[in-house]
Amino acid sequence: MHRTHLTSLKPGHALQDSLRNNYNRKALIHDLLAGTTVGIIAIPLAMALAIASGVAPQYGLYTAIVSGMIIALCGGSRFSVSGPTAAFVVLLFPVASEFGLGGLLLATLMSGLILIAMAVLRLGRFIQYIPEPVTLGFTAGIAVVIATLQLKDVLGLPIETMPAEYLGKLAALGTALPNWHLAELLVASITLLTLLLWPRLKTPLPPHLPAILIGALLAWYLGQNGMAVETIGSRFHYLLTDGSRGDGIPPLLPQFAWPWDQVDAKGQPLQLSLSLIQALLPSAFAIAMLGAIESLLCAVVLDGMTGTRHSANSELLGQGLGNLIGPFFGAIPATAAIARSAANVRAGARSPLASIFHALVVLLALLALTRILAYIPMATMAALLMLVAWNMSEAPKALKLLRQAPGSDILVFLCCFGLTVVFDMVIAITVGIVLASLLFMKEIAAMTRLTDISDNPRHVPQPLPADWQVYRIDGPLFFAAADNLFSELMLRGKDSRYLVLDWQNVSLLDAGGLAALERCIKWVIQEQKELLIAAVPFQGLRVLAKAGIRGIPGHLSFYHELQAALPQHSDQHPAPATPSQT
Repeated sequence: MHRTHLTSLKPGHALQDSLRNNYNRKALIHDLLAGTTVGIIAIPLAMALAIASGVAPQYGLYTAIVSGMIIALCGGSRFSVSGPTAAFVVLLFPVASEFGLGGLLLATLMSGLILIAMAVLRLGRFIQYIPEPVTLGFTAGIAVVIATLQLKDVLGLPIETMPAEYLGKLAALGTALPNWHLAELLVASITLLTLLLWPRLKTPLPPHLPAILIGALLAWYLGQNGMAVETIGSRFHYLLTDGSRGDGIPPLLPQFAWPWDQVDAKGQPLQLSLSLIQALLPSAFAIAMLGAIESLLCAVVLDGMTGTRHSANSELLGQGLGNLIGPFFGAIPATAAIARSAANVRAGARSPLASIFHALVVLLALLALTRILAYIPMATMAALLMLVAWNMSEAPKALKLLRQAPGSDILVFLCCFGLTVVFDMVIAITVGIVLASLLFMKEIAAMTRLTDISDNPRHVPQPLPADWQVYRIDGPLFFAAADNLFSELMLRGKDSRYLVLDWQNVSLLDAGGLAALERCIKWVIQEQKELLIAAVPFQGLRVLAKAGIRGIPGHLSFYHELQAALPQHSDQHPAPATPSQT
C-alpha cells in the first residue's frame, strides 16, 4: 500500500480531485470511451457472477449499475470500477443457499455499515499489513473453488443443488459426471478458445463480446440439430406486476424494496429478527473484510499503473456507501475489480466518470437488450468465469513464490490456499495472518543476538580486569527474543562480577523485554553482581523511565555511552551513574 493519502476521509475524494485537475472535453471523451469498453465487459461478467453467487443474473446487473455508480461518486480511487467480483462467490453462494436473496441483501447492507465504520476509524492503512502469501493463498483458493463450481455448467451436469462443502461439491460432480452433455462442453470450449485467441487479433473490441456471440450462435445451431443447450432464458424466469411470466432478465429499472421483504431460501418473505442478524453477522464481516482488501489492493495496482495516489479511507467510505444503499435496489456485494479497473486504465480513463459511464452502459443493456441476453448459454457464462478464475489465481506469481520464497512464506501460502478451498476464506485469512505473524516474530527473534565484545579493541580499547565482561545486544528486545537473550547472558556471565551491556543497537524494548530485564536484575542482585547498561536509545529510555527502572548502587547503573561504562584502567571501576542518566 504505497503512496496513499491514508488520513483523508471525504465522500467523492477521487472525483473532486480529478475534476479539479484540468479536466476538459477531451478527458470527458476518453472517459466515455473507456466506460463503454468496460461496460461491455461488465455486462456478461456481472450476470455470470450473480449466477455463481446463487441468485438470478439481473442482480449482478443491478450491482454494477447502482453500487458501481455510488462507489464511483463517493470513492477514493480515480480509476477503480466496482461491481460484483469473483472473489465474493465463495462467500455469497453459501449465504444465498441458506438465507435466500433476502438474507444475501441484508448481509450486504450490514457489510456496508462495517465498511463505513472502518473508514470512520481510518483503518484503511492497516490493510497493508496483510502479508502477500496470505492474499495470494486465499485468492488462489477462491479461484479453485470458482472453477470447480463452473464444471456443472461446462459439462451440463444434472445437479439440483451443490453442497456447501468443497469435498461435497467434488463428490456431487463425480456422481453426476457419467451424465455429461457433449453440446454444453462444445459451447464452453469454443467460448473459452475465443476468449483466449481473440486478443491476438489486437482489435479494440474486447474478447467477451465475440466470445458470447459465437457461443450463443453455436448453442442455437446445436439446438436446431436436436442438442439443446441451457441458456439464461431457459433457466431463469420472472413475474411482472400484471402476473405475466417472462424468461431470462426483466427489462426493468432496479426497483426499491426493503432487503428484509425479499424472499428467503424457501421462497417465503424474509423474517427480520435479531437471531437472523446474528446469524448473518459473520458473513457480513467476511464480505466487508474481503471488499476492503480487494478494493484497496486494486487501488494500489492502479496507482502503480498510472502514477496517481488514492485515498484509502475515502475508498472504504465509498465502498461502504455502495454496499449500504445498493441492497435497497437489489444489489449484491460489490467491490473494485482489478481486471475491469485495469481495462478501464488501458482504455484511456481519466476520472471516476468512466466508471459512472460503465454503469450507464450496463443500465442501457438492462433496458434494451434483455431479450438478446436471454439467449446466452449457461456454458458460455461458465467459460467466462473459468477465465476469470484463472486470472485471479495469479498462478505465475504463486509458482514464483513457491520456487523462490522462504519456507515460512511457502507454509503460509499453502495453509491459506488449502483452508480457503476446504473450509472458507475467513478461516484461511485468520489462520494465515496469525501464522505469518508467528513466523515473522520467530525470524525477528532469531535476529536478536548477544555478542561478546570484551576482546574487541574497536569497542574495548584497553584490557579488562579478569572479572569483567562486555556484551553488545543487536536487535529488538521484545517478548519473543528477550527472555532467551537474558537467559544466555546469565549463563555466560556467571563467572564474572561486572557485566556491561551495550544497548546502542537495541531497536525496540517492549513489555516482554522489560520483564526479562527485571528478572535479570533480580538475578544480578541475588548473585552479588553488577550490571552496567550503556547507550540506551530514546525508545528504550522512555520505557525504562515509565517502568521506574533506576540505578541500584552496587548492582545496576546506566551510562550514556559504552566508553563511560568501562573502567579507565584495569584496576579502576567507572564512576557510578545517577538515576537521571536513564
